[in-house]
Amino acid sequence: MKKEYQRSYRKKTGEPRKGDDSRQAIPAGKKRIPTTRPGRYRPRPTRPAGTSEKSTNDGIRLNKYIANAGVCSRREADELIANGLVTVNNKLVTELGTKVMPGDTVRFDGEVLKNEQKVYIIMNKPKDYITTVEDPHAQRTVMDLIGNKCPVRVYPVGRLDRNTTGVLLLTNDGELAKKLTHPRYNKKKIYHVFLDKSLKDKDLQEITKGVSIEDIFIRPDAIHFADVNDKTQVGIEIHSGQNRIVRKIFESFGYRIRKLDRVYFAGLTKKGLQRGEWRFLKDKEINMLKMMAFE
Repeated sequence: MKKEYQRSYRKKTGEPRKGDDSRQAIPAGKKRIPTTRPGRYRPRPTRPAGTSEKSTNDGIRLNKYIANAGVCSRREADELIANGLVTVNNKLVTELGTKVMPGDTVRFDGEVLKNEQKVYIIMNKPKDYITTVEDPHAQRTVMDLIGNKCPVRVYPVGRLDRNTTGVLLLTNDGELAKKLTHPRYNKKKIYHVFLDKSLKDKDLQEITKGVSIEDIFIRPDAIHFADVNDKTQVGIEIHSGQNRIVRKIFESFGYRIRKLDRVYFAGLTKKGLQRGEWRFLKDKEINMLKMMAFE
């Protein structure tokens, strides 16, 4: 019992065994860390109070800076850097992992980039507006609806053709835009379709089974009549990002779309927005997009 008590006492206090000078006592609250000299205690390294493991004083990676400027995603930014299209303080930079410090001047294709605040806008796009930033042949673009009311330059995420209305997201977050438009991520979209004539039940069943459009097999996630008393109105849920895919599906069965309205995209709806109106996204909506917490 005496020896057992002594071992327990030494374990709690860190007192070395009798006759063993190679072991140093461990201060209370410390842990023993193995070193190249067994039995020698070495205190744990500590960071100054108020700092984290990754200090922001070290700047940010160049690819993230480019993505924050709304140019593209980080992966695409790495390609721009490797191809010698980016300069920092007028010096060509091709090394991946380069960091940008506060006050540095970053240029892509000769244009100065700004590490802008991220902005996210949802719009209820009206008819006869082109989904683009600039088009010399277009009389009106969706950017005309925003005008100078947004502090930074934003870009449409994906495209809605001139005659398609509904949910449209605009942002300067290049990395998020890439994820939302890349086919790999398959973001759900829901459309309200108005046809030139009633949809036959047999055609509805055929579309439900899936159809081949330009050698690509497309199967909607869901399709149903939007109004049980009006078979010219159809709701269709689809993940495909193929250009004009909804119009092509119905045209392949001999129907013409009179009106096409997107009512859902990546967890966002146009609720509360009249045609041509827009608003900044709320924090919870932004977090949902960044975490991809939607179907």
